[in-house]
Amino acid sequence: MTQQAQDVVLHMTRRFEAPRERVFEAWTSPDVLRQWWRAGPDWETPDAQVDLRPGGTYRLSMTDTTKGETHTVVGEYKEISPPERLVYTWSWESNPAEMAGSAETLVTVDFVDAGGATEVQLTHTGFSDENIRDLHAHGWEACIANLERYLAGAAS
Repeated sequence: MTQQAQDVVLHMTRRFEAPRERVFEAWTSPDVLRQWWRAGPDWETPDAQVDLRPGGTYRLSMTDTTKGETHTVVGEYKEISPPERLVYTWSWESNPAEMAGSAETLVTVDFVDAGGATEVQLTHTGFSDENIRDLHAHGWEACIANLERYLAGAAS
């Protein structure tokens, strides 16, 4: 029996020592996204476009400077509730070979007030299999680590 795509889900929860308005802005401001959106500390973010409204689109690119490869994700905002929640579709513009069979997925990010800090609860759903989910988990872990470094520097 094969797993249904809706059953292959990625959940992550991270706490940031920053107010949720700042953390929400980090996920929605092109200028701030360029500071942290990448899958490695030495990667670059050459493009961050955000039309922050329901039905608006986004386009985020990250470049692996050691390989010269750029990966771009695009999608549409489904729900925007500042500073509490973002829901958006997710698909790879160039669909790298390792993502073969990956269709459009859905990302939900909840920003929970934790007494001046923020707990980010990320749910990424709709993966075609566990391998693709795990590849995304690796990328999300790296991006979240960059966000943590950014917020620590921005908070000081």
